[in-house]
Amino acid sequence: MTSSPVFVACDAGTTLVKAAVIDLDGTILASASVPARLRTPRPGVVDQDLLEIEQHAHTAIGRAVAESGRAADIVGVSFSSQMAGIGAVGADFDPVFPFDSWLDSRCSGDIRELSDVAETVTRISGAPPTYTHGTKERWLKRTQPEAYRATARFQVPGPFLAARLAGLGVEDAYIDSSYLGFSSLADTAARQWSPELVDLFGLDIEKLPRIVEPTDIIGTVSAAASRATGIPVGTPISAGGGDQPVGGLGAGIVEPGQASDSAGTASLLLMALDRWAPDTERMSLVTGPSIVPGQYVSAAFVNGGGLANEWLRRDILQHPGTPDEAFAELETLAAAAPVGSGALLWLPHIQGGVTPARPHLRSGWVGITASHGRGHLYRSILEGIAFQYAEWAERAPAVTGHPLTEVRALGGGSKSDLWVSIKADVLGVPFVRMSSAECALLGNALIAATATGHITDIAAAATSWHELPAATEPDPARHARYRELRGIFDELTERVDPVFQRLEQFSAGDTD
Repeated sequence: MTSSPVFVACDAGTTLVKAAVIDLDGTILASASVPARLRTPRPGVVDQDLLEIEQHAHTAIGRAVAESGRAADIVGVSFSSQMAGIGAVGADFDPVFPFDSWLDSRCSGDIRELSDVAETVTRISGAPPTYTHGTKERWLKRTQPEAYRATARFQVPGPFLAARLAGLGVEDAYIDSSYLGFSSLADTAARQWSPELVDLFGLDIEKLPRIVEPTDIIGTVSAAASRATGIPVGTPISAGGGDQPVGGLGAGIVEPGQASDSAGTASLLLMALDRWAPDTERMSLVTGPSIVPGQYVSAAFVNGGGLANEWLRRDILQHPGTPDEAFAELETLAAAAPVGSGALLWLPHIQGGVTPARPHLRSGWVGITASHGRGHLYRSILEGIAFQYAEWAERAPAVTGHPLTEVRALGGGSKSDLWVSIKADVLGVPFVRMSSAECALLGNALIAATATGHITDIAAAATSWHELPAATEPDPARHARYRELRGIFDELTERVDPVFQRLEQFSAGDTD
């Protein structure tokens, strides 16, 4: 009897590196995860060690392969990873500087200095100068010239892991097209680096890796990598993709009007497009290629939005119980609080603003009184992120040509009945909670299966891998109340950015 093929999928996320062995029907046969380590030596600095991420990936893959008992049947491998951060490797393909996380804000000055060319950058690349590759590379060149000179190629984690699994030399380092929207350096529609943008950022084009497509085979598993992971020597490795488009694919986001809500460390709304349509008007959306050929995705995110919940639990409320116990209690209290949290608004940008339109945004409560309790505080955080989503969702028809019709909820936040309900009510759109939380792993398996010829229609396969539960429908009365409050939220967001700018200027004088 011939065994059916299986695929190794690995997602190198911000706080967790996951791996799985998945069959051709989308069944996860085995999985494993290893916590990732974020280093935060001082405020504004968030970095990681690419070699440590590689070790975590090898460990997670090895555990999943061993648990599956299907090593002999593995026919393909694919990696995804966080998208906006950037790493630098030298001629030996070893890092020459720590991976600059998307959570790191040291390039904020570069973002402001590039604001005059933001429209040009967005029109060509799909992304304004924000916490993207170009601004981070510019910061490195400006402040760490020795590390910049030693850089042979810039790398994001997924391609770094895949290339090293194949034993490629640094001259064959690559980036796949799904990451280009977060580069600010590419002629994204043409799938090539833009000399104009590279010059605007003051960078060197030869330090940028070659561009490939997600389903291209970039090499095969080397003998050393096989020993480290348990994957057979010679197994084809596909280029893979960025965690958000890969997760969207794994959730079946393949038609315009569909969107995914990834509620993790960041709160990110990703919408499917059938055309190249960068958001040059507001520059609040990042547009890049989809994994599905001929399609694009447009995404917007609250930098560190999901961190606010944990910050509230750990630092403000200092709940004595476990995280699960704390959030269960907060959910109960917040569900009992009224729509609008007793006229309490939360500005959700706890890691700072990310767009040229409002570059100085910070976070905080407005309208707080002594009558507000823990439930109000927690509910206002959930509502604040939903309000920000609603602004982006209302731009969908102008950017995508289609109204938003459905959002599929992924990530840890999708486990919250209350938060999913709030988002549906605020946006006025049905939310579908995915039965599998591992959509990025499923998306990787779809890529590997397509790259190796086991799937011919990746969009159809992505749709067939899910039996969707009933949607959480918006409540008309609550939606009407939220629309009223959203007008106040939008006005506050527009007016407060200059205040935060003055605060930022004041804090620049701190010497502590």
